[in-house]
Amino acid sequence: MKLMNLNKDLVKINQNLASSGTKLRIEQRGSRLSLRGPLPCQESPKEFKVQRISLGLPSNQKGLQQAEKLLQLINLQIEHEQFNWERWSKKSPRKFQPKNKVAIEEIIEQFKLEFFDINETIASKASKRSNWNAAYKPYLRRLQEKAISNNCSLNKELFLETLTSYSANSRSRQQCGTALNALANYLKIKLPDNWRKKSYGYGLHKAQFRKLPSDAQIEEAYQLIPNPEWKLVFGLMATYGLRNHEVFFCDISCLKNDGDKILRVFPNTKTGEHQVWPFPPQWINLFDLNQLGENSNTLPKIETDLSQTTLQQVGKRVSEQFRRYNLPLTPYDLRHAWAIRTIHLGLPDTVSARMMGHSVAIHTRTYHHWITRRDQQKAVDAALASITN
Repeated sequence: MKLMNLNKDLVKINQNLASSGTKLRIEQRGSRLSLRGPLPCQESPKEFKVQRISLGLPSNQKGLQQAEKLLQLINLQIEHEQFNWERWSKKSPRKFQPKNKVAIEEIIEQFKLEFFDINETIASKASKRSNWNAAYKPYLRRLQEKAISNNCSLNKELFLETLTSYSANSRSRQQCGTALNALANYLKIKLPDNWRKKSYGYGLHKAQFRKLPSDAQIEEAYQLIPNPEWKLVFGLMATYGLRNHEVFFCDISCLKNDGDKILRVFPNTKTGEHQVWPFPPQWINLFDLNQLGENSNTLPKIETDLSQTTLQQVGKRVSEQFRRYNLPLTPYDLRHAWAIRTIHLGLPDTVSARMMGHSVAIHTRTYHHWITRRDQQKAVDAALASITN
């Protein structure tokens, strides 16, 4: 009960600060309180960026009262241009020579503040939070563990050691490369010139080498699902190539009998808003998706409030359900099969990539094998046609 009251008081204080135009906020981190918001940069005091000040105060009512007073003091110092980092921190926010766990944690927290924009909408905050938890946090944690075990500072050698701790040609390695590259840019650490090549694993994605299900096999797997609600989830993913979580974050009113069948994925998803066409369109009837246009409540009842859950948790729920039904394919098999289908049908790569919600570069790397074969086949057909003519 005391913790609940503390949380309510903290929310109320921050709401009052926002109403008064104050940009700093009090936040609770474990058993301690800190301040967060735009603060002067040490190198350029006239410039501001989102940073954190650890107050060292306990997370209780007394600590909260003290934190509020300190916040007011810092606000006054900033207004009168008297704020000095030496008073609030013994180390410069940009002097990164960590030798222990606390120092590294502070660096990553500073980087996290840069990652999140305090002026975002609730929707984009939820999307960024999901992206941080899945694509950044695990790899930064491993970097931190290696720095502590080696008792060394953050440098390009440590970054490289962390990257190569993941299997070559794996998606984890590619994501690790992206996360560490972003942190290196923030810390002004120069990585090896071939960094991108070393973390290029996604270009040799398993999708290129595994046998993806045929359309007939997908239709057979659909029949293995006993629950009609999860059948609709399967049908949507197969027909539109959706990511796991996107099924629950899209406008399905287009599936009404008089709708255009062009699905709009909402902005609060992993890669933002995009539109998708059905491939093949006849699956809309085969998987009985028209009923979704009339009643979206026919989808499974799972938590989709992004203030209570994350996109990863929603996606994980879908994957768990596929395993529960012992389906002979994964959710991403459906997505990859959709992509290959569009390649065989001759849809331009730029259009297909846009529908899938990723860049053309990612699309080309991931589906290079099939795209190359399609283009080669076109060249062969053209050559044969010229001979016959």
